[in-house]
Amino acid sequence: MKDHRVLSGMRPTGQLHLGHYHGVLKNWARLQNEYDSYYFVADWHAFTTHYSDKIDLEKNVADMIVDWLATGLNPNTATLFVQSKVPEHAELHLLLSMSTPLSWLERVPSFKDQQEKLKTKDLSTYGFLGYPLLQSADILIYKAGLVPVGEDQVAHVEFTREVARRFNYVYGREANFEDKAEVAIKKMGKKQSKLYRELRKSYQETGDDESLIKAKALLGEQQNITLGDRERLLGYIEGLGKIILTEPEAHLTKASKMPGLDGQKMSKSYNNTISLREGPELVKQKINKMPTDPARIKLTDPGDPNKCPVFQMHKIYSSEDTMNWVTDGCKNAKIGCIDCKKPIIDSIISELVPIQEEIAKYQSNPNLIQEIIFEGSERARSVARATMEEVRDAMGITY
Repeated sequence: MKDHRVLSGMRPTGQLHLGHYHGVLKNWARLQNEYDSYYFVADWHAFTTHYSDKIDLEKNVADMIVDWLATGLNPNTATLFVQSKVPEHAELHLLLSMSTPLSWLERVPSFKDQQEKLKTKDLSTYGFLGYPLLQSADILIYKAGLVPVGEDQVAHVEFTREVARRFNYVYGREANFEDKAEVAIKKMGKKQSKLYRELRKSYQETGDDESLIKAKALLGEQQNITLGDRERLLGYIEGLGKIILTEPEAHLTKASKMPGLDGQKMSKSYNNTISLREGPELVKQKINKMPTDPARIKLTDPGDPNKCPVFQMHKIYSSEDTMNWVTDGCKNAKIGCIDCKKPIIDSIISELVPIQEEIAKYQSNPNLIQEIIFEGSERARSVARATMEEVRDAMGITY
């Protein structure tokens, strides 16, 4: 599956927490062994909502890379880089903005949703309106086939597909496209050419998706045609011109079940997090202050675990035996809330100790972090440059 490319990013707006670890980083670490993976620090995106805040971006970026490494990301397996180190992202964003309808940006679900949630910030900026398009440029410039997202972000990937489709339609119709496609078909050989034509006819006449899948697989196996011919023939079967920008697919990830200290989803916005760098004493203090079932005023009052945020934590960290102990102890008033919280405290500390040991190791070698950022960004930039050459050529910006 290494021929499939995955891309994802994260904004450096503060310390990473257990929600990031369970909801994103564990998944990235798994995907890096299955796909050609690109993970980037989205520092430009930080300005979309924090443009007037005094964020120490230099520290945040370095800390984020350190935390990624400490939780299992491998710079020799995945490409780790910083968005602003690859200025081609901004160039593609600009060029895509020329053909993207304003109404597409205004209908992105998160546009109004974020404005409602962040009423204290002035988000009536072009940068905030246009950030989904910058996000699309981030994906399209690497021709990423898969984007790991939760269900709430699928709309962003669909928006990116529409942007790519429109660009390919407007700029992919090169001169003599059909003639060039026919020449490319002949290069495939008699038997393969016949199969390609049959699949193309089936897809265009009946809309048979299976024919499209088989045609893509057939083109992927061809040794006698160039990459440009392969993209040209893919566009030919879909009734478009040459495919310049690849339409990505959403790679759905399981929703993070990591609850915050108040029972809501763990998020910096709710101030209910435990950071990956939290010390044992602070972890203990935070868990001990967590609210519990309001019905348990006294130790002798029976409670309901399903009404207690702490029990949600047990679902993440505790064994079945411990869960049964908690359920029985709470419902029958056999244990107090402090007793119930102790296994959670022990489990979180045990989880964080090896991560923090790795963090300390990487922090002691800042030059290594800079090298990883530089090398990853250069590797990413070589891919981005190649895409931009195709984009400029398609748009006629080659003078």
